[in-house]
Amino acid sequence: MGADPASVAFDTLSSAKANDAEVVIIDTAGRLHNKVGLMNELKKIKDVMKKVFPEAPDEVLLVLDGSTGQNAFEQAKQFSAVTHITSLAITKLDGTAKGGVVIGISDQLKVPVKYIGVGEGIEDLQLFNCRSFVDSLFN
Repeated sequence: MGADPASVAFDTLSSAKANDAEVVIIDTAGRLHNKVGLMNELKKIKDVMKKVFPEAPDEVLLVLDGSTGQNAFEQAKQFSAVTHITSLAITKLDGTAKGGVVIGISDQLKVPVKYIGVGEGIEDLQLFNCRSFVDSLFN
């Protein structure tokens, strides 16, 4: 608590490198695309990671709320301006939200959807199946 997020990322990656860790997850949840300071901090985290691992990050998973509709477009646009997004996860597809906007975002950013969230439990995070997703839009 209270530590600079980029410093935490740097320390985490340095420790992972020293301990030959195979996977490191840097969770930057809570970033609001309309808060310039937070977006600048995200860019700083990415830049600091490259000091430890020049090829980092291997994956940037953008998690979007499926119930936000067109606002998700703006979020994706703002995040992609700061970092290279490699995949998407769409949450809250368990209610009335259909998440149809994800098709446009995926197409616009040329980024695949990897996961969908259809509930609150870990078992409700599922691999994305495009055929099932499209079928659900029309049912």
